[in-house]
This record gives sequence, structure tokens and C-alpha cells, in this order.
Amino acid sequence: MQIVDAPIVIMFGIYIVGMLLIGWFGYRATHDLSDYILGGRRLGSFVTALAAGASDMSGWLLMGLPGAVYLAGISESWIAIGLILGAYLNWRFVAARLRMFTEKTGDALTLPDYFSNRFHDQRHVLRVVSAVVILVFFTIYAASGVVAGARLFESMFGLPYGWAMWLGAFCTMAYVFIGGFLAVSWTDTIQASLMFVALVLAPIMVILTLGGPGASLDAVAAVNPAHLNWFGDLSAVAIISLLAWGLGYFGQPHILVRFMAAESVRAIPGARRIGMTWMILCLAGAVAVGFFGIAYFAAHPDQAAGVTANSERVFIELALILFPSWIAGMFLAAVLAAIMSTLSAQLLVCSSSLTQDIYKTFFRKDATQRELVWFGRAMVFAIALVAIWLASDPESRVLGMVSYAWAGFGAAFGPVVILSLTWRRMTMLGALAGMIVGAVTVLVWKQFGWFGLYEIVPGFVLATLAIYVVSMMDKAPDTVIQSTFDEVQDDIRALRHSGGGL
Repeated sequence: MQIVDAPIVIMFGIYIVGMLLIGWFGYRATHDLSDYILGGRRLGSFVTALAAGASDMSGWLLMGLPGAVYLAGISESWIAIGLILGAYLNWRFVAARLRMFTEKTGDALTLPDYFSNRFHDQRHVLRVVSAVVILVFFTIYAASGVVAGARLFESMFGLPYGWAMWLGAFCTMAYVFIGGFLAVSWTDTIQASLMFVALVLAPIMVILTLGGPGASLDAVAAVNPAHLNWFGDLSAVAIISLLAWGLGYFGQPHILVRFMAAESVRAIPGARRIGMTWMILCLAGAVAVGFFGIAYFAAHPDQAAGVTANSERVFIELALILFPSWIAGMFLAAVLAAIMSTLSAQLLVCSSSLTQDIYKTFFRKDATQRELVWFGRAMVFAIALVAIWLASDPESRVLGMVSYAWAGFGAAFGPVVILSLTWRRMTMLGALAGMIVGAVTVLVWKQFGWFGLYEIVPGFVLATLAIYVVSMMDKAPDTVIQSTFDEVQDDIRALRHSGGGL
């Protein structure tokens, strides 16, 4: 469906120009590598919370989830419940510890940097392995974001796929290239706010149009009573698999790096409250859009052509039908915001890993800060070009790997992150074993699909066991590593007792 409406085009234009302008302000505030890849560790609670949320929730929030609920009913919301639980536990038990640990272990700027410093890995094995995992998964993940952006421009404005792909990729690449982490975080904050407004107002308008909450529920039940069944046709394994998506949070580099960038540990509790409120309301809104969209399009079959052809257009179609063009344009810009926020975070994490963990560590240890910043910018450009190349064939099988990139990060990094923050006896070899076992289990399990169980579950469990077994077989960490661990634990306890809200 081709939509060329002047107000919509203008709103898209305003949004894109605004993002580029923020990129310029980020450029003016960037002075060294720490600024470019971690914002100089000066993000407040509000920006930390919304930047973490926006970088997490891609176009799936406004397209994939509402589309799934529209087709199958409320039973598809189990994944939202799992994500909420996982995100809360991540904020509650990982965020503050990771922020403190990364500062005390050589002021680590990236996740591989933290792993290497935490275990005094002089050979940089952890750094290289984790950097490779990040580059492989995130480059492919970024390609999927390029495809999603291209599909949006293609369907909205009738652009050829190639032009749409380059336009969407260029807009994102530009502000990341110019402004780095500060630009990404500031734009994420605006993008998260835009997504929030859209996902709160859209379902309210649908419910009011249908005559209120009671009438809306009755209308959904009239279409198919099974749509109101929380369990639907789902088996116990299917429900466990959906809930298990929450495990992925503990290993997502683009989310964890937001914790590392907070201005202080004391900013974490406030960020947690803001972030969880945003997430719960946005996920509830996305589920409501799909759920009540069932009733709306059943009552208005003459308007259902777009959503019948593609259920993931349910939010887009409702925005165009129920709101004036100017507001609809803002809501559709929210779809682009969801795509751009995740893509920008992925590009920056890849660039950071190449700059800090490869270039500076192995090739230019004495590089100036200016050189490192410009190398990081060059890597944003290079990774974006690779992602565009992969996305040039949107049907390419390589993009199918995106379906388990979340599981790959969750299983490879999640247990390592959790245990490195909470277990004194963990060793470098244990961390390495956990990374490898987690990643390999996900890759193998996905190919065979045993029991219909989401691959993150066995990956997470086996990685945890590998860390424990190998660490116990290895000699205990040296006294310096253990004393740093004890210092962090003492600081966390002190903050708790002082009413820090941790």
C-alpha cells in the first residue's frame, strides 16, 4: 500500500532532521574515546532508562508484537511477560554491580574490555572471543534493521527497495558517525518518548471507537472466544520458551553498555523505576493495539485490506485510520524511531568493540584520543556498509540468523555477566568455557529444534554449568582479583544500608 501524504512526509522530515541535529550536538560534546563510546559515564537516570529501553525495543514492538497478537490473541503476550521479568531482574541485580565493576576494573569501556579486565586476561583471549561474537551477531542483526527501515520507507512512500534501504541506513549512520554514544543516547531518549506516546494513545483511541473497554472485549470474543484465552493452543514448552526471552537481557551488549554509562551507581534505582514503567506501558500498549485491532477490523472489514495482507501493519493501519494526518505522521515516525534506535545501538557497539578491543589493544596502544575517535567513526561507516550489503538481498538466508541472535548473546554472555558479578570463585577459563558453550549450544540447538524449546534455555543452563565446572577445576583467582570483587560487594552493601535503593 503506497501512502504519500504531505503531513506524513513533513513529520518524517522533521523527525530525521531532528535526529541529525542531535548528532551534531553530540559531536560538539565528544572529546575523547570515552565520550564517543560510553558518553564519558555521565548519563542521568532518565536518559539511562529510556536509552536502554529504546535500544532494546526495535520495530518488533510496534509491528511484530501487535501483529502476532492480532493473529493469535492474548496468548501471544507471554513473551511480553517474560521480557518484563527479565528486564526487571537485569536492572535489579546486574545494573549497579556492572556499573561499579567496570569502573574499578581499569575503567572498562566495552563488555569485552570488562571481561578481560575482570579476570586479568593478559593474553586477551576473552576480549577477542567476545569481540568476535559481538561483531558476527550484531553485523547481521544490524542488517535486519536496515531491511526493516527499508520496508517501512518502501511501503509508506512507494520508494524502490534499494533507495529505501540507503535512505534509512544513511539517516541512522549519520548521527551515530557524527555524535557517537551521546548522540545515540539522546536520540534514544526522544525516540523512546515518541514510542511511548504512540503506544499509549493508539489503543485508547481504538477502545473509545469501539465503545469502551467492555464493548471492546465483547467484540473480540465475538470474533473468536479463543482470542481471550491466555493459554490458547500453547503447550507448556511453548510458554516456557516465550517466558525465556527474558533471559536474553543479561547478555545484550547494547543494553548492558547503558548501565556502564550511568553517571553513578546512585542513578540506577531511579533509572530502573523509569525504565520499567516505560517498558510495561509500551508492551501493554503494543499488546492492546493487536488485541483490540481484532475487534476494530472485524467491525470495519472495508478498511482491513492492509492488515489482511500483512498483520504486522495493524499499528500503522490504525494510526492512519483513526488519527489526523499530522498525528498519524508522528506515530509512523515512532515506527522508524523503534528501528533506528536499535540499529544505532548495534552500530555503535560494533564500532566500540573494533576500536577499543581490537585496534587499540593489538595495533595502536599509544594512539591519541582523536585518532581513536575517528577510527571509531570510520568503523561505524564500515559496519554500516557491510550491513547494507547483507540487506541488499532481504531474502538472503543470512538474515535468518537474526532469529537467534538474541538467544546467542543471552546464552554466550548472560551467565558470564551474572556470575562474574556475584561469584568470587569464578575464573578466566570458566568465563571462556561459558561463552563458547553458550554460543555453540544456541547455534546447534537452533538447527535441530529439539522438543520445540527456545534455544536460549539449554544455552543458558549449559553455559552456567560450564562456568561452574571449569572454574572449580581451575585454580582459584589471584588475591588481587578476589580483593577487587570483595571491594565491589562491600560498596554495594554499603549503598544498600545507606538507603541507596539498590
